[in-house]
Amino acid sequence: QVQLVESGGGLVQAGGSLRLSCAASGIPFSLMPMGWYRQVPGKERDVVARILSGGSTDYVDSVKGRFTISRDNAKNTMYLQMYSLKPEDTAVYYCNRVNNPYNTWGQGTQVTVAS
Repeated sequence: QVQLVESGGGLVQAGGSLRLSCAASGIPFSLMPMGWYRQVPGKERDVVARILSGGSTDYVDSVKGRFTISRDNAKNTMYLQMYSLKPEDTAVYYCNRVNNPYNTWGQGTQVTVAS
């Protein structure tokens, strides 16, 4: 049974930092290309960062240089370190496999950046 549990969100001031975690179970985590998605009300859920099983990463332009995605395959956990946060980063953040997300999504973690 797929389970994805996101945590680490919160309320921060612009310019602040947060570290999100994603604990995965029920999947062959170490073999999966994984990603962080974010969603704001009324818009689609979009990938902002992804990491392949071998550790290669890429980011959407809006977060490049500010966000760092990483994974610990021994712990079946993925992270998103976010620096220099901006109000436009405010969203609910989710983790899932990229390219072909699992149907089961976690509850997400809310990130709110105050200006």
